[in-house]
Amino acid sequence: MRHYILACLAILHFSCSKSSSDSPSIEPEKKETTVKVMTYNIYGARTGGIPDLKVIAEVIKRADPDLLALQEVDKFTDRNKNNGDIAKELALLTGMNYFFAKAINIQNGEYGDAVLSKLPIKEQVAYNLEVDPTLGGERRSVAKILIEKNNKAFYFISTHFDHLSDERNRIKQANDFVSLAKSFDKPVIIGADLNCLPTSNPMDILRKYFSVGCLNGNCDQFTFPTTGANRTIDYLLYAPINAISPKAYSVYTWANKESDHFPVLATFKIN
Repeated sequence: MRHYILACLAILHFSCSKSSSDSPSIEPEKKETTVKVMTYNIYGARTGGIPDLKVIAEVIKRADPDLLALQEVDKFTDRNKNNGDIAKELALLTGMNYFFAKAINIQNGEYGDAVLSKLPIKEQVAYNLEVDPTLGGERRSVAKILIEKNNKAFYFISTHFDHLSDERNRIKQANDFVSLAKSFDKPVIIGADLNCLPTSNPMDILRKYFSVGCLNGNCDQFTFPTTGANRTIDYLLYAPINAISPKAYSVYTWANKESDHFPVLATFKIN
């Protein structure tokens, strides 16, 4: 009986070992690398400045982006004297990292664009987009940061094109911005108030290099609601097309009192 039991145990051990070794190995499913991004013109250039910065911060926290592009950002200006360094204050209120890029000096302070990030900022660089001196208008800024998630590196940018009704400055800025982006060595996601409609000449220039994050390319949700003149002028763009894929895109119309623009949000997959 003892020999019989030992023989059975040996057979059982051999069967289990063979079954285990012959079974095909199952690789763990690879998780997608996604980022939730937002662009938001916070109307910092309004007369008297932003009444309550905490209200803007609450919009940001409710939207909960990983990366945020801000436009109309003041730094120690007279009109926003109660808010001080707006990018820094919003970063403190939301628990995010920040980078501010100056466009111009104004009202004893600075004015430009900024980015906020939940992820560590690896690098930060500021650029400027000039205007036609014969036309006038405002120089604009470009705030660029380098981000890495799951060992995938990309750039995130905030910018804001000229606001004059004559689009020649925006055409120049679109061309200059494309030339700038072509020099980047990594994929890029942009959040911007471009002050131009989806069918405008500047957007045609941008679309030759960038893709618009709106699903199926249909940016039909208004981002700048004004009486009798609802317009789509705020966008999330990306390049190159094979490096990034849009998963979701929406305009947060519930934030209709805090600024004269709606926040625009998207989820992108980093390929």
